[in-house]
Amino acid sequence: MYNRIILIGNLTKDPELRYTPQGTPVASFRIAVNSKFKQSEGFREETLFIDVVTFGKQAETCSQYLNKGSSILVEGRLQERRWETEGQQKSKVEVVAQTVRFLPRRGESQGQRGEAETAPPEEMTDLEPF
Repeated sequence: MYNRIILIGNLTKDPELRYTPQGTPVASFRIAVNSKFKQSEGFREETLFIDVVTFGKQAETCSQYLNKGSSILVEGRLQERRWETEGQQKSKVEVVAQTVRFLPRRGESQGQRGEAETAPPEEMTDLEPF
């Protein structure tokens, strides 16, 4: 079987950084991914909101350099989480990111980011700790 997904989108809010009981950093955030397709009366645009989680050094880097509106490319795999709340079964599908690439904002080139000394890395790869 093959479970691989690649998405380009914009963060809908700042990443949330937390730590596992073992001390592993975990960052979670949501991206908005736009799709445009043709219908009989013209073009229609659709936006999907997708949850992303990443671990380790990559999580810390995402938390440090990304914020609401940041454009990124995420490569990873889909994962379903299940839990119970007040006797009701719930589930959620999210992307476990293996690679996060920071993209320039629209109309901005690499040199125009405004970050003089500490520019974010172009790509971070980190395997999840378990």
